[in-house]
Formats: sequence, C-alpha cells, structure tokens
Amino acid sequence: MDFKDVIDKRRAVNFFDPEKPVSDELIKELVEMAAKVPSSFNLQPWSILILKDNDEKMKLRKLAWDQPKVSEAPVVFIVLADRYGWREGHPLVERNFSEMVQAGSMTKDQHDWFINACKGLYGETEEKQQAFACKNTGFFAMALMFAAKHLGLDSHPMDGFDHDGVRKEFNVPESYWIPLLLAVGYFDEKKQLHPPKWRKTFEEIVMKFD
Repeated sequence: MDFKDVIDKRRAVNFFDPEKPVSDELIKELVEMAAKVPSSFNLQPWSILILKDNDEKMKLRKLAWDQPKVSEAPVVFIVLADRYGWREGHPLVERNFSEMVQAGSMTKDQHDWFINACKGLYGETEEKQQAFACKNTGFFAMALMFAAKHLGLDSHPMDGFDHDGVRKEFNVPESYWIPLLLAVGYFDEKKQLHPPKWRKTFEEIVMKFD
C-alpha cells in the first residue's frame, strides 16, 4: 500500500472483530516501523503498554467511558510520554549521547553542552517538559496508526479516559503523561463503516497574521 492509500484509507474505526487476533510478530513489526519517526535530539520519549489480556482490557474499558472497542479490539496500546526524557542521567538520554559519539556526530567532551541544550529546550519549565513529551509522542502515535493501516490493520485513538485512574490501575509512574489510548485490530466487516468526516480546506488551514 503506497502512502497516499494509507492516508486515504486510514480511519478511526469503532468496531473491531474480536475473533481476529493480532500476532505478537505483527505488533512488533508495527511498533518498530512507527519508531522510525523523528524526535527532538533523537531522545524518543515514547513508550507503550500493550494490553491483550481480556481482564486487563476490561479494567481499562471501565476507565475509558465504557467504550466497547477497548475490550473488542484484540490489542490496545496505552501510549506513554516521558516528561523527564531529557534529563541528565536518564538511561536513554545517556545512551543517546553515547550513540551520537559512536556515530561521530558528537565528541565525548560535548556531554555538558548536550545536557544543557536538552535542559534549555525541553526542561526549563513544566510547560516545556509537557510539550516535549507530548509533541514527540504524538509523532510516534500517528506513525503507529499509519503503520497499522499499511500492515492491513485498523485503529482508533482515544482521548476519552480517566487519566489518573489509568495511571493508578496500571502503575504508570508520575514521570509519564498518557496522551492517548490506541485500539488496534481488524474492522468488524459485519458493521457499517461511516463515510469519512469533513476536513479543513487548504484555504482554511493556511493562516496569515497582520
């Protein structure tokens, strides 16, 4: 499927076929494909919890406005955004710097510069920390949806859930924000897929401020 087909055919579907599982191999391919999106300083502050167990999905469903797709979809991702993924000493921050040194794009004596740049860009205020985490994780989440369509899967992003409740139920540390839940699976062909929703035109999107 070429990219235009992916764009045109990706839909947020409400009905999943609970009898069609998604293999672990396909989930791994989906996540690894999405992980190739860009991120600030390559810090990649995204992670996911993968729910396949029905009991776990039902616990999540109770915290997500009782949406049936949470339990009907064979897989649900709890998408996590690490607000502290820029800090000195963070394992992935330090690994990222080491990888850049190994690749020749930085030298070891630039470590302090790198850490201070990360702090200045992403960590000076809580607002910047939140923006850093959610912006980058948003790239990853959208790539998950495009990759799913490319692999013959359907998906539905969800913002309607009890954030604090999900954090508590699934033991998510305070350092993570949960930007969305993402149901993944195969559309239930016995249901009706509604026509695509309207989209803003080019003229409505482009702005100019005098």
